[in-house]
Amino acid sequence: MMSDAALHERINTEQSLFINGRWSESASGRRFPVFNPATGQVVAHVSDGDAADARRAVDAAYAAFPQWSRLPAYRRGVMLRQAAALMYERRDELARTLTLEMGKPIREARGEISYAASFLEWFAGEGERAYGDIIPPMAPGKRHLVLKQPVGVVAAITPWNFPAAMVTRKVAPALAAGCTVVLKPAEQTPLTAMALMDIFAEAGVPPGVINLVTTNDPAAVADAWLSDHRVRKITFTGSTEVGKLLMRKAADQVKRVSLELGGHAPVIVFDDADVDKAVRGTMASKFRNSGQTCVCANRIYVQKGIYERFAEKFTAAVRNLRVADGLSEDAEVGPLVDEAALEKVTAHVEDAVARGAELLAGGRRVTEGELARGWFFLPTVLAGVRDDMRIMREETFGPVAPLIPFEHEAEAYERANDSPYGLAAYVFTENISRGIRAAERLEYGIIGLNDGTPSTAQVPFGGFKESGIGREGGPYGIHEFLEVKLVGLAVDEEPR
Repeated sequence: MMSDAALHERINTEQSLFINGRWSESASGRRFPVFNPATGQVVAHVSDGDAADARRAVDAAYAAFPQWSRLPAYRRGVMLRQAAALMYERRDELARTLTLEMGKPIREARGEISYAASFLEWFAGEGERAYGDIIPPMAPGKRHLVLKQPVGVVAAITPWNFPAAMVTRKVAPALAAGCTVVLKPAEQTPLTAMALMDIFAEAGVPPGVINLVTTNDPAAVADAWLSDHRVRKITFTGSTEVGKLLMRKAADQVKRVSLELGGHAPVIVFDDADVDKAVRGTMASKFRNSGQTCVCANRIYVQKGIYERFAEKFTAAVRNLRVADGLSEDAEVGPLVDEAALEKVTAHVEDAVARGAELLAGGRRVTEGELARGWFFLPTVLAGVRDDMRIMREETFGPVAPLIPFEHEAEAYERANDSPYGLAAYVFTENISRGIRAAERLEYGIIGLNDGTPSTAQVPFGGFKESGIGREGGPYGIHEFLEVKLVGLAVDEEPR
């Protein structure tokens, strides 16, 4: 495996834009720093792309589209499967790069690389299964054929919290469908995306089919793609506010959009739940990636009959979490991604405490030892939380768990649904009828029923309400990148 020194040297001497199968420098020649959130130190300086670079990437993707889209799906699938194999082969190196720039505990980072590779494997097959239809006619002399064809050039904008998986979850179905791609990773985490470009090229993906623009000015790059008629689809994961802006701008050219936006996931623990199972599942949802996931538990409603028992066991488990530099093999909670993230989490906790919430665990930034150099916040549990607190209305994106008691089942659904978001919700109960009722009545696109981690490559991922439009993953995921075309054919019924 490459040493940290060798990795840093490679990153800092390598040009960072991958366009038309070649690495290049940005048009401006500017670079921006990438930080290690565990230490606050600079890991690398990468190219700062601008609108000119964004247009150059579209030039390459547009030119590559005709040949790539006509390539048999099987041959596209061979390349995707080869890219997945290379990811598995280089999992440790990719995971280390991911942890250096994002802070995720290394064991989780390895899991993310495998998760990311699974999207390449899954969609390699889905591309081969993008079947058309023959529809029975209503009149003699007619035939109706339905073809499915790629939408064209796709602009993919990915977040920092899953620097590998959010790339492949978008790129894999796009490439499998026959689209070409221009990709902008988050400015906090461009290095993992850069490593993936090398893998796609080595797997045989032709020049121009996938292109990367790193930038510290995402608005300029996004605007260039939104105003370019050759870009026919935008796929974005990030905040609801930015998603709404992209949706408005995409409307000018009626571009297709897929948006996976913010969440504020409720957990409902009924008094017939297996308390130990509920604690484990809630811990898995809440503290994965240090609470920096769009589907992590944000509001934990516990029925009063077991509230005290759940709170005691949950708090004890939280206090036992190992906070450490993500590169440490025993790290369970790593740093937050940057100073702004730390400030937001701190503000949410301070607001809750000021309004009367009780701290059961954590509640502050780590200020002791080497971790004080990074952006670490102690895993936190809050009791006595009310609906008027910021933490109950805004997505915290950090390792903070508010506990709220409730009395009746109907109350739990009403409070859980009282949100503009509708991405994920979790329910713990041993009553199958109650579980089905909850799954049907909760206004969320993903329901974890006695399961804190329901996501996988072969299932749909997406939300209701202001949590987004469209679905990623599973057979639904490739539909977002296909146009449906009717061919109406008039035929002579009798031979001439």
